[in-house]
Amino acid sequence: MSKERAIFVTKLGGIFAAVGSAVGLGNVWRFPYETGANGGAAFLLIYLACVLLLGTPLLLAELSLGRAGRENPCGTFRKFAPSSPWFLMGYLGALIMLLIVGFYSVVAGWTLCYTTNSITGQVPEFGSFSSSYGPLFWMTLFFLINAVILLGGVQKGIERASNVLMPLLALMLVALCVNSLLLPGAGDGLSFLFHPDFSKIDSHVILSAMGQSFFSISVGISCLLTYGSYLPGSTKMGRTSLSITLLDTLIAILSGIIIFPACFSFGLEPGAGPGLAFITLPEVFSQMAGGSFWSFCFFALLAVAALTSSLSMLETPTAILQEEFGFSRRSAVITASLVGWVLGILCALSFCPEFSAALSIGGMSVFDIFDGLTANFLMPFSGMLMAIFVGWVLNRKVMTDTLTNQGNDSGWFIPLFYFLVRWFAPVCILLIFLSGLGIL
Repeated sequence: MSKERAIFVTKLGGIFAAVGSAVGLGNVWRFPYETGANGGAAFLLIYLACVLLLGTPLLLAELSLGRAGRENPCGTFRKFAPSSPWFLMGYLGALIMLLIVGFYSVVAGWTLCYTTNSITGQVPEFGSFSSSYGPLFWMTLFFLINAVILLGGVQKGIERASNVLMPLLALMLVALCVNSLLLPGAGDGLSFLFHPDFSKIDSHVILSAMGQSFFSISVGISCLLTYGSYLPGSTKMGRTSLSITLLDTLIAILSGIIIFPACFSFGLEPGAGPGLAFITLPEVFSQMAGGSFWSFCFFALLAVAALTSSLSMLETPTAILQEEFGFSRRSAVITASLVGWVLGILCALSFCPEFSAALSIGGMSVFDIFDGLTANFLMPFSGMLMAIFVGWVLNRKVMTDTLTNQGNDSGWFIPLFYFLVRWFAPVCILLIFLSGLGIL
């Protein structure tokens, strides 16, 4: 199985794919509204600390574990911990990814609709649109686009798409940043993003920042493990992981630079929550010179970011179905997409008045439950298990050989890596959990 496994053709293609996996709506949609709702720069500081001390070592651990295993997540855990239940981590990751894809696809559908309608300047009113059946069409279209790319396989599908989509995303980011920085009053938005008010920091902000760091980097759920299994053997894992983290964080910050100056320039509330991109920003674009063009660029940016990330979330269950259950590539892609599509239907319908009562628990919609459960609990929990496995269960020689390319590269960072993975990450995640639950 391992010998027949597809490999990314080029190192750059592998990096683009991995960065695309990390970069998604978590950066361009979720990061700005979490930052706005949690006090701006104070949240950003905690987020950066979580990315540096938790996200980066776990990303390196997961990516390297995949490169060492050369199999799907279940096969990799089984390979290095035979006769143990650790292989269930692969199924846990696949479950988390499908839950994320459920609500993620709804937001991605919104971006496709807004992108298309921005061309004519007829962006729909969000409340009436999201509570209608219209999002079902756009969400379905989003899944079809994913399926077409995934059916092309690792090299002709994922890698080829990433080589086009990532430069396109970068180009749109830069253009939108320049436009926002030239708006009158942009300095107030930059101050909100970069001038911290430390009184804003509490256990909720810390828990949200940790959840956002996991969501943004897509760490702990085995999608990077899957992509790691496709990396060429000569890949420098430390440098690659650091590049992914830095690019992912940069894109999140650039998204803030796009959004907050625009909000302050037009006197709109930056803490509007999830509706920031779909309610607040359309108001900004409607008042801006060339608003239709900038609206198209922004929502196209969201759509591209959503696509690069969703590919990895659907690729992992696809790989598991292929290698664990003997599905053909075509059957595996269709099955994973259909499961995600059904979950997406539940999330989309939870906005509709006819179904909102039935599709809610404790006053929370299915959409909100999937979002909060995965970002604040399941992803950090899975990340903690990943840290425990790599730090305490996996033979240290396996990781050392992978990190140093069989001793050909320097491993000066390995002691620090093991300290963070074995001790710092699990303890911090546990303490933050307990604090968020009000136990500490």
